[in-house]
Amino acid sequence: MQEGKRQKQVAGLIQEEMNAIFQRLGLTMMDGGMVSISGVKVTPDLLEARIYISLFQVADPKITMKKIEDRGWEIKKELTARVAKQLRRMPEIRYYHDDTLDQVFKIENLLQQIKKDEGKKTDEA
Repeated sequence: MQEGKRQKQVAGLIQEEMNAIFQRLGLTMMDGGMVSISGVKVTPDLLEARIYISLFQVADPKITMKKIEDRGWEIKKELTARVAKQLRRMPEIRYYHDDTLDQVFKIENLLQQIKKDEGKKTDEA
Protein backbone atom coordinates (compact mmCIF):
# COMPACT_ATOMS: atom_id res chain seq x y z
CA MET A 1 0.00 0.00 0.00
CA GLN A 2 1.32 3.41 -0.95
CA GLU A 3 2.03 6.04 1.68
CA GLY A 4 -0.12 9.15 1.52
CA LYS A 5 1.15 12.72 1.42
CA ARG A 6 0.09 13.47 5.00
CA GLN A 7 1.71 10.25 6.26
CA LYS A 8 5.01 11.28 4.67
CA GLN A 9 4.74 14.80 6.13
CA VAL A 10 4.06 13.51 9.64
CA ALA A 11 6.81 10.88 9.36
CA GLY A 12 9.30 13.52 8.19
CA LEU A 13 8.33 15.86 11.01
CA ILE A 14 8.64 13.12 13.63
CA GLN A 15 11.99 11.93 12.26
CA GLU A 16 13.43 15.46 12.28
CA GLU A 17 12.26 16.13 15.84
CA MET A 18 13.33 12.68 17.09
CA ASN A 19 16.85 13.24 15.74
CA ALA A 20 17.03 16.54 17.66
CA ILE A 21 15.65 14.90 20.81
CA PHE A 22 18.11 12.00 20.62
CA GLN A 23 21.00 14.47 20.31
CA ARG A 24 19.75 16.61 23.18
CA LEU A 25 19.24 13.62 25.48
CA GLY A 26 22.61 12.10 24.59
CA LEU A 27 21.12 9.00 22.99
CA THR A 28 23.19 9.20 19.80
CA MET A 29 26.21 7.54 21.43
CA MET A 30 25.38 4.53 23.58
CA ASP A 31 27.21 1.37 24.62
CA GLY A 32 30.32 2.24 22.63
CA GLY A 33 28.49 2.78 19.35
CA MET A 34 26.35 5.15 17.33
CA VAL A 35 22.57 5.26 17.46
CA SER A 36 20.57 6.97 14.74
CA ILE A 37 17.03 7.06 13.48
CA SER A 38 17.07 5.47 10.04
CA GLY A 39 13.40 5.95 9.28
CA VAL A 40 9.90 6.66 10.50
CA LYS A 41 6.73 5.08 9.16
CA VAL A 42 3.30 6.33 10.16
CA THR A 43 0.12 4.28 9.83
CA PRO A 44 -2.60 5.64 7.49
CA ASP A 45 -4.76 6.72 10.45
CA LEU A 46 -1.75 8.62 11.91
CA LEU A 47 -2.23 6.89 15.27
CA GLU A 48 1.03 4.91 15.30
CA ALA A 49 4.58 5.92 14.41
CA ARG A 50 7.17 3.21 13.90
CA ILE A 51 10.65 4.49 14.66
CA TYR A 52 13.42 2.45 13.02
CA ILE A 53 16.68 2.74 14.92
CA SER A 54 20.04 1.91 13.36
CA LEU A 55 22.79 0.75 15.71
CA PHE A 56 26.40 0.96 14.55
CA GLN A 57 29.09 -0.92 16.52
CA VAL A 58 26.91 -1.19 19.61
CA ALA A 59 28.04 -3.91 22.03
CA ASP A 60 24.57 -5.42 22.60
CA PRO A 61 21.69 -4.16 20.43
CA LYS A 62 18.99 -5.68 22.69
CA ILE A 63 20.25 -3.84 25.76
CA THR A 64 20.56 -0.58 23.81
CA MET A 65 16.99 -0.92 22.46
CA LYS A 66 15.79 -1.62 26.02
CA LYS A 67 17.49 1.56 27.26
CA ILE A 68 15.78 3.59 24.54
CA GLU A 69 12.40 2.03 25.30
CA ASP A 70 12.91 2.71 29.02
CA ARG A 71 13.33 6.41 28.22
CA GLY A 72 10.31 6.28 25.89
CA TRP A 73 8.08 8.34 28.17
CA GLU A 74 10.67 11.13 28.38
CA ILE A 75 11.19 11.06 24.60
CA LYS A 76 7.46 11.10 23.87
CA LYS A 77 6.87 13.95 26.33
CA GLU A 78 9.46 16.13 24.58
CA LEU A 79 8.23 15.10 21.12
CA THR A 80 4.66 15.99 22.08
CA ALA A 81 5.77 19.44 23.23
CA ARG A 82 7.64 20.01 19.95
CA VAL A 83 4.88 18.91 17.54
CA ALA A 84 1.77 19.88 19.51
CA LYS A 85 0.89 22.71 17.13
CA GLN A 86 1.29 20.58 13.98
CA LEU A 87 -0.60 17.43 15.04
CA ARG A 88 -4.04 17.06 16.54
CA ARG A 89 -3.16 13.83 18.24
CA MET A 90 0.22 12.40 19.13
CA PRO A 91 0.79 8.98 17.53
CA GLU A 92 1.72 5.97 19.64
CA ILE A 93 5.50 5.51 19.36
CA ARG A 94 6.97 2.06 18.71
CA TYR A 95 10.70 1.38 18.37
CA TYR A 96 12.19 -1.18 15.99
CA HIS A 97 15.80 -2.20 15.45
CA ASP A 98 16.76 -1.55 11.83
CA ASP A 99 19.37 -4.18 11.03
CA THR A 100 20.02 -3.02 7.47
CA LEU A 101 23.60 -1.99 8.34
CA ASP A 102 24.26 -5.42 9.85
CA GLN A 103 23.04 -7.07 6.65
CA VAL A 104 25.26 -4.80 4.53
CA PHE A 105 28.33 -5.75 6.59
CA LYS A 106 27.50 -9.46 6.33
CA ILE A 107 27.13 -9.23 2.55
CA GLU A 108 30.39 -7.26 2.23
CA ASN A 109 32.23 -9.86 4.32
CA LEU A 110 30.80 -12.68 2.21
CA LEU A 111 31.85 -10.92 -1.00
CA GLN A 112 35.37 -10.37 0.37
CA GLN A 113 35.56 -14.04 1.37
CA ILE A 114 34.49 -15.11 -2.14
CA LYS A 115 37.10 -12.80 -3.64
CA LYS A 116 39.82 -14.32 -1.40
CA ASP A 117 38.72 -17.86 -2.28
CA GLU A 118 38.79 -17.05 -6.02
CA GLY A 119 42.25 -15.53 -5.60
CA LYS A 120 43.51 -18.71 -3.93
CA LYS A 121 42.06 -20.87 -6.74
CA THR A 122 43.79 -18.81 -9.46
CA ASP A 123 47.08 -18.96 -7.52
CA GLU A 124 46.84 -22.76 -7.28
CA ALA A 125 46.08 -23.24 -10.99
